[in-house]
Amino acid sequence: MIECKVCVVTVTYGDRWHLLSQVLERVMSFTQVANVVVVDNASIPPIISPDNKIIVLNNKENKGSAGGYHEGIKYAYEQTNCDFIWLLDDDNLPEPDCLDKLLINWDIFPGHNDRKALFCLRDDRKVHVKIARGDSPWRYYLVPDNFLGFNVFRIAYNQYHKLKDRFRKQTLYHKFCHMPYVPYGGLLLHRDTVAEIGYPNEAFYLYVDDSEYTYRIFLNDGGIWLVPDCRVIDIDQSQGINYKNRLFHSHLLDQWNFRTYYHIRNRVYFYSRVAIKNNFVFKINKVLYLAFLRVISVLSSKQTEYKKLVNAVNDGLKGNLGKATPDKF
Repeated sequence: MIECKVCVVTVTYGDRWHLLSQVLERVMSFTQVANVVVVDNASIPPIISPDNKIIVLNNKENKGSAGGYHEGIKYAYEQTNCDFIWLLDDDNLPEPDCLDKLLINWDIFPGHNDRKALFCLRDDRKVHVKIARGDSPWRYYLVPDNFLGFNVFRIAYNQYHKLKDRFRKQTLYHKFCHMPYVPYGGLLLHRDTVAEIGYPNEAFYLYVDDSEYTYRIFLNDGGIWLVPDCRVIDIDQSQGINYKNRLFHSHLLDQWNFRTYYHIRNRVYFYSRVAIKNNFVFKINKVLYLAFLRVISVLSSKQTEYKKLVNAVNDGLKGNLGKATPDKF
């Protein structure tokens, strides 16, 4: 399997050439990489291809991650003869042996080419690290009837595991772990999988589009395998990673912006369609958590942000997706 053609797909925007250039230099050093597709979501200045193997798709406006990866994956599938499509964010720097290890491992995992995908470990993703060390992914993903991660009936369960984590000795990484869905960055797909699941839903615009897209593999009786030995380094920090919790504050309100709106709207939309087992329990969790945030908004003088958060929740529940107008933020 190591003798195959891989097309790397990445999406960039703004002024991020200093990050993207490092990623391009690394992936172009891999002998299996036949092409790189860069979707340029209105970068300033526009991206110019530094190599004839690098195809740049320039957009006049930012189509978000959903539109960008839709366009990039579609081009890789329809316009190249690659065997695999490797998705990387524009700041995902693979370790030098990462692709070799992914391809060597491909045939080890069960399932036909259209029923599996491999995913790299990114050390700054704490949940992924915990799963790689043996935690069940169902502790974190698709928790039934949760609302923005809150479930009143799991408070005791969560506190027990947090206490247990404090005293648990650090274990070695497992060889591989099964995941229900993953981010784009670090995901290796066979072209046959793309034929089965199609392209990302552009209506998400930004955030959670990767969850919905990769979850289709799971729904298609397939498997996504996290391979901890295959590493990708994030050379830029994600939003909110340095946020410090404060009494009577919420990061959702304190960091309210267009990113928070899309994250909440799209998460509510996705989870309300795949994780609700008991609608009454879901409504209890929703009422309690929004009541909590309303109190926090008063104490932290974030009532305006709270109203916009509630609108984001309602948009998600109603399925009002697409690129939102600025008044939503």
